[in-house]
Amino acid sequence: MARTLYIVRHGNTFDKGDTVTRVGARTDLALSASGEAQAAALGTHFAEKGIAFAQAIAGPLKRTRQTADAILAAQANPPELEIGNFLREIDYGPDENQPEDAVIARIGQDALDAWERDAVPPPGWRFDPAAIEGQWQSLFAKLAKSAGAGPVLIVTSNGIARFALTAAGLKPDSSQHENLKLKTGAYGVFHLDDAGDLSLSDWNIRP
Repeated sequence: MARTLYIVRHGNTFDKGDTVTRVGARTDLALSASGEAQAAALGTHFAEKGIAFAQAIAGPLKRTRQTADAILAAQANPPELEIGNFLREIDYGPDENQPEDAVIARIGQDALDAWERDAVPPPGWRFDPAAIEGQWQSLFAKLAKSAGAGPVLIVTSNGIARFALTAAGLKPDSSQHENLKLKTGAYGVFHLDDAGDLSLSDWNIRP
């Protein structure tokens, strides 16, 4: 039986007036006040749509766990939250926790555009795209074989979420989305069949 996967990016870790930095795998920030509001809005959104999650998986960082917890708190009978370590976030190398203007000054706008559009890692970022894609593919295969057929909540980071698309050979509708990025507090919807094949019905949806 087909399963529907909701891949969610965590809420904000900065509020208006804060210095926004590129937060990666080595920076374990909690949700900011606006991020907590985004997470609560996601919980209300899914509950109002009648989506009852049968399984929930989140990365180990505070921001992803807090987002998942807020979503599950709005469910009548929430599943226990599982932790998936590969959902953590990528390591931005020398750009970790740096403001965006400093990142662009180091790598250039073209490199950043290639990252957002095609998931091409800029020089110095410390991760293996093929390995992340392989972990997504393993998760998809496991979910396809699992006995439960209900919806699955997966909460991760912007850097990791895009590889769910590339692992499945998918891209958002180019007429609606210019790149692979998920906004904070936004999600994509995948449909997974028994053979492990995926289709994409929505991307970058924010309540």
